[in-house]
Amino acid sequence: MVQNSLRQDADRIISGAIDAVRPDAAVKRALAGREFPGRVVLVAAGKAAWQMAKAAHEALGERIGSGVVVTKYGHVMGEIGCLKCFEAGHPVPDENTIRGTQAALDAVDGLTEKDTVLFLLSGGGSALFEKPLISLEELQDVTCRLLACGADIVEMNTIRKRLSAVKGGRFAKLCAPARVYAIVLSDILGDPLDMIASGPAVPDRSTCAEAEAVIKKYRLRFSPRVTELLQEETPKELDNTETVITGSVRELCSAAAGICSALGYTPVVLTDMLCCQAREAGSFLGSVARTHAGQGERMAYIAGGETVVKLTGHGKGGRNQELALAAAEAIDGLDAAVFSAGSDGTDGPTDAAGGYVDGTTMAALRGRGIDIFDTLADNDAYHALKAVGGLIMTGPTGTNVNDVAVVLVR
Repeated sequence: MVQNSLRQDADRIISGAIDAVRPDAAVKRALAGREFPGRVVLVAAGKAAWQMAKAAHEALGERIGSGVVVTKYGHVMGEIGCLKCFEAGHPVPDENTIRGTQAALDAVDGLTEKDTVLFLLSGGGSALFEKPLISLEELQDVTCRLLACGADIVEMNTIRKRLSAVKGGRFAKLCAPARVYAIVLSDILGDPLDMIASGPAVPDRSTCAEAEAVIKKYRLRFSPRVTELLQEETPKELDNTETVITGSVRELCSAAAGICSALGYTPVVLTDMLCCQAREAGSFLGSVARTHAGQGERMAYIAGGETVVKLTGHGKGGRNQELALAAAEAIDGLDAAVFSAGSDGTDGPTDAAGGYVDGTTMAALRGRGIDIFDTLADNDAYHALKAVGGLIMTGPTGTNVNDVAVVLVR
């Protein structure tokens, strides 16, 4: 079903690149030499929250007086000292999101100017760290509609931060007069601090006019209460915060390139700013493979970033699986592979990190009566790839710095 040596190389590249961007060492570096004179309350939110909190606890130990960790289901790997750990919904917030966030707000209540909130933030925090200004049910509906229309993460967060009591700098205001020292693992292209997890502890640079432009672009209609909130500006200045970025997709691509080189491929990083529909990215990367196949060189073309899926069906999948499947036709019969994975180990609402296809995939799909075009129209890449051994499975990784897609040509 798959060409074994190509698949083995793909697995090595994905696992090695993810290992290189785990946050443990970066968090400890960000804490080295820091002095916290008063109480230290730790709040960690996002898909990498548990791993980041564990690293911080190993570095500071009993200096952390209390704290809360809110992460995705299946991402808590055990107890961490005195910290309370919550698992909640992603990409759509749920009741446990509200419960965990409220516990964090209770933990930072009543602090003084001598105290510090150690805020560990990673991608996924927009769904996992939330106190909505509308009902949970309406927030879930807004989130699902933004996901379905194909809005990118910046557009989504421009809307979501205006519907929240903790996003867009509002969490930092709730922590005042305490200082907030934020360590951030970036999952957004260009590392815009106010957009990573919707920027709970940084001034918001987005505007109401930009939120309105998103609504018009995707022809969305929301309730009068949502419309009213979208017209209220978020905090533009904060005087109690300091932020350090610990990792990004650029590091992920660089790590992937290094592993490709070690495996005998000449690596070329095409971009670390990939931002388009997953099917378009897959088609493009398949075309790259087709152009360079059979030229006598072992090449690896790398693209990092985050694509989006525009829902047209009711199947199961994620952006990385859809990207890979969309490349299968272009590389049919070639000694080449295209694969893509999320660094957090979960792709959309699935247990897969991403997808893999090579020159044998189309034949394998045809042999099972699977039409690739019908599958893509139904957004059902998961089941198609599973049938031909094309799912990439890593489990939760403890990090989250966007996705990496790779073309291997021999």
